[in-house]
Amino acid sequence: MSAAEYPPGALGKPIRGPSALGGSPHRFFHLVRTLAVLDFKLRFFGSALGYFWQVMRPLMLFAVLYVVFTEFVQLGDGVNFYPVLLLMGIVLFTFFADVTGDCVTSVVDRESLVRKIQFPRLVIPLAVLLRAYFNLALNLLVVLGFALALGVDPHLSWFQVPFLLLALGVFAAGVGMIVSAAFVRYRDIKPIWEVVLQMLFYGTPILYVVELVPREGLKELLMISPLGAIVEQMRHAFVDPTAPSAAEAAGGYVMLLIPAGIVAFLFLFGFWYFNRAAPRIAEEL
Repeated sequence: MSAAEYPPGALGKPIRGPSALGGSPHRFFHLVRTLAVLDFKLRFFGSALGYFWQVMRPLMLFAVLYVVFTEFVQLGDGVNFYPVLLLMGIVLFTFFADVTGDCVTSVVDRESLVRKIQFPRLVIPLAVLLRAYFNLALNLLVVLGFALALGVDPHLSWFQVPFLLLALGVFAAGVGMIVSAAFVRYRDIKPIWEVVLQMLFYGTPILYVVELVPREGLKELLMISPLGAIVEQMRHAFVDPTAPSAAEAAGGYVMLLIPAGIVAFLFLFGFWYFNRAAPRIAEEL
């Protein structure tokens, strides 16, 4: 094809790569599901204990922290169902850390796939999210059995749990889209995010409950974080209905608009940022 046959202005323009979403929604969600299932199976391929390790990881961390914070520091004294709260908090944070931590390198790890195949780039971080939900389902079965064994009674507030898990997933997806797209160009994102995750772990009411925070203003500050609000509401909804809800801990329902706004902003910004970066990902790898 000669230069004269090209439309005016076409020569010299960079060829844009695939967008974030691509074409057919059916194809998009099929790719997300296929990649998530494949990653879930391959993660423990060749392991003698297989998926058992996925359950053991939070359990081993729980065992160490439970001994430290009940026998030495004694943060759990007087807290109803503290072992259940601790295990539940670890499981929820592990989900968030897995999604965001794996999303950081998810696009770069699939460099050969990105370079050779035309497909919607957003499939990659969303497949990480879906795979993490598979892991979360296994871990929550352990939490459920543990809670029932320790005397936690089922109640109507358990119907809040799916919505809280959805909110946690939206929050993780927003952050995951940002860090996965940013890491392609800025490789410092990985060590920075590892430090941020450590700060978030200790700044979220997992090892302690908000009633033990001595300063009133600090309680509200902890509830600004979407993780803090979700973990506290999970405590109220799933474990102990007599415990403060997220709204009570934050100082009112109006204050919950802050973490809700953070979740909405990060998800929308993450989608915009990833969609903007998607066509150039292959050439920047």
